[in-house]
Amino acid sequence: MKLSGKHIAIFAEQKYEDMELWYSYYRLTEEGATVTIVGSGTAQEYHGKYGYPAKVDKDINDVKADDFDALIIPGGFAPDYMRRSEHMVQFVRDMNTKGKIVAAICHGPWMLASAEIVSGKNTTSFFAIKSDMVHAGATWSDAEVVRDGNLITSRKLSDLPAFCRTIIELL
Repeated sequence: MKLSGKHIAIFAEQKYEDMELWYSYYRLTEEGATVTIVGSGTAQEYHGKYGYPAKVDKDINDVKADDFDALIIPGGFAPDYMRRSEHMVQFVRDMNTKGKIVAAICHGPWMLASAEIVSGKNTTSFFAIKSDMVHAGATWSDAEVVRDGNLITSRKLSDLPAFCRTIIELL
């Protein structure tokens, strides 16, 4: 298995985009990675936009960047809640500082902007937050996946195959 021995965190919060969390979770698990769902500490289980539950494996206060090789931030409305947690924002910064993979899809790049790690970087996102990314200093493009160093971003659900493929290739 390609990702045997790799540890990946996936952030969860209320109203996450169901498919963006679960497609990534199962695709990376299929490749042999250990995938941990990390919550903000406000609940032990979060429900996606369409009601699918995600039980938290670890609270953000109980993890550190050294424990993981990559972080995935799904979209939906969840990133707006995630960025209210300084611990989650700091975890994104720490992963980036250590050169580890930080991957975000849809509204997930909001977390990259909040962590102040996109200035001078090439990114994409859901079109509705394009101006947020640009104001945070990113160069934004409308592409299914954009990789700039350790940062991987995608726009929407239909980009999930390219998003996960790029994460797998980089790991």
